[in-house]
Amino acid sequence: MNMKRKKIANYAFNAVVLTIAVLMLYPVLWLIFSSFKPNTDIFQTATELFPRTWTLDNYVTGFKGIGGIPFMKFIMNSLTIALISTVGAVVSSAIISYGFARIPFKTKGFWFACVLVTMMLPAEIIMVPQYLWYNFLGWVNTLLPVTAIYYFGQAFFIFMMVQFIQGIPVELDEAAKMDGCGRVQIFLRVIIPLLKPSLATTAIFSFYWRWEELIGPMLYLTRPDDFTVSVALKQFLDASSASNWGAMFAMSVISLLPVLIVFFMFQKYIVQGISTTGLK
Repeated sequence: MNMKRKKIANYAFNAVVLTIAVLMLYPVLWLIFSSFKPNTDIFQTATELFPRTWTLDNYVTGFKGIGGIPFMKFIMNSLTIALISTVGAVVSSAIISYGFARIPFKTKGFWFACVLVTMMLPAEIIMVPQYLWYNFLGWVNTLLPVTAIYYFGQAFFIFMMVQFIQGIPVELDEAAKMDGCGRVQIFLRVIIPLLKPSLATTAIFSFYWRWEELIGPMLYLTRPDDFTVSVALKQFLDASSASNWGAMFAMSVISLLPVLIVFFMFQKYIVQGISTTGLK
């Protein structure tokens, strides 16, 4: 009887989890299948998941782009910004985190608290001062406002890495010192190899956030040739004329691919981080 109850409980649990998964994935599935519907049928058959008539016209139209600029140009712009920003966020956050976690200095607690406070500061508050400052520096209509700032660390990643580094035994640092390693060598040879799961998590989140960012590119990149995927997708919708929903849905599906590729490339490191908590 106990075995039978356990089986029933497992089946019920799996059924509930599967139902929740379907509900969560349904909007994405609807987006994918709607991208294969004729533009006129998307909302007329909105309650139907599968298209009545399958078509690739939305993808053909979408790849033609906007204003004579092919959509691949926008994808390359987003990739460039996301990769440059991700490298800066990972490297700078790792260095700053090592300083907070391992190097003793006065007022360390105060400065770490300042870093945490910046996570609670709404981006809208600093948007205008930032724009005025970047405009004064002549950075507007360049990649610097959407890439350079991430080379000074990001509060969320710094906080996450500090907790991870503090979980690494200090005895490893002391053993490296006995072998003649300095601070830089300890960071590169001891901390970085053990920090890979946290670095991978930082890379995934940073890439995703920069890839989907809309406000920054809209503020600082006003030339159509510099538009990112998020800005380009918005251009398919026009309040004063007909909106091309089919092309926008099709290119939205294409824009999901880089994020999925990055996630599946680094997911094993996330699993390692959860299962080993930074120790091997």
